[in-house]
Amino acid sequence: MSTTIKGTLVGPGVVKRWLRYPLEAVLLGICFAIFAALPVEMASAIGGLLGRALGPRLPPTARAIRNLRLVFPDMSDAGRAEIVRGMWDNLGRTAAEFVHVNAIVAPGSGRVEIINGDILRTQRRDGRAVILAGAHLANWEISAALANLSGGEIVSVVREQNNPLTQKMIEYLRRRAGGRQIQKGRRGAKEAMRALRGGAVLGLLFDQKMNDGAVTTLFGHQAMSPVAPAQLALRLACPLIPVRVERTAGARFRITIYPPIAFAASGDRQADAGAVMDRLNEQLEAWIRERPEDWMWLHRRWAEETYLQAGL
Repeated sequence: MSTTIKGTLVGPGVVKRWLRYPLEAVLLGICFAIFAALPVEMASAIGGLLGRALGPRLPPTARAIRNLRLVFPDMSDAGRAEIVRGMWDNLGRTAAEFVHVNAIVAPGSGRVEIINGDILRTQRRDGRAVILAGAHLANWEISAALANLSGGEIVSVVREQNNPLTQKMIEYLRRRAGGRQIQKGRRGAKEAMRALRGGAVLGLLFDQKMNDGAVTTLFGHQAMSPVAPAQLALRLACPLIPVRVERTAGARFRITIYPPIAFAASGDRQADAGAVMDRLNEQLEAWIRERPEDWMWLHRRWAEETYLQAGL
C-alpha cells in the first residue's frame, strides 16, 4: 500500500523511514529521559504501575492467556489473570529500569545478589570460554552484573530492532551497562564463534521459538528451540551454564548460576544439540513453575497445531 502526499506516490518504506521511525525514536527518547530523571526505585515502581494498568488491556495479553491455558490447563481464570498482571508489572519495571541498568549492576550497588558465583569463577580458570544460557525472566538485562565474576566483559547476542534509530539508543544504553552486543544472524553467529575462540563469556537467551531450531519438549509439548547454545558448546567443548535472574523486590535482583549442563558428543550433532536443549528446557520449566509471573508469556512459543489440538 502507498500513500499520496501532494500528488506524489510515497511507498511504505519511505513512510517508515521518514515518519514512523523518527516518531518512534522521539517517543522512546522522551520515555527514557523521564525515567532517567527519576531515582531507580521510583522509576521501577512507576513502570510497574503503568504495566499493571495498561498491559492487561493490550492485544498481546490474549496470547499470554492462551499460553497459560496450554501450560496450566487446570488453573482457574483468576489464577491466570493474576500471573498476567504480575508479568506486566515486571515488564513495566524492566522497561523503566533500562536506563538505570548501569547503576543497578555497578559493583557495590547492593541491588544484585549473586548465588554460586564460584561456579563461574572456576569455569573461567585460565581464561576459558564460557556460554551463559539465560531466559526472559525478571530483568534479563542485568546479567551484565556477572562481568566482574567472569574477569571481563559479557558478550551478548541480541535481536536487532527494526527501527535503526531506536536501535542506536538501545545499543548505547547496553554499552553503558558494560559488555558487547552481537546481532543475531549468520554474521552474528560467526562473530560469536570468534569471540568464544578468543576466550569470551557469551550470553545467550534460549527461551524463544525458533522455526529452524531443534524439536524439543517444553511443558509436555513439542517446541522448536534455538540450538545455538548447544551447538557452540558442543563444537568448542566449552561449559554451558544456565543462569537465572529473579526479581526479589522492586529494582533488586538475584542471579543464580547453575552447574554446567553435562553433555557428550555422539557424532550426531543434531541429536546431541536437541538433547542439550531438552536439558535447558527442563531447567527453564522449573524456573517458570516456581515464579510464573517472572517469565514473558507474550511469545508464540509453540506451533499453532499444538494450541489447536488442546482446543485453544
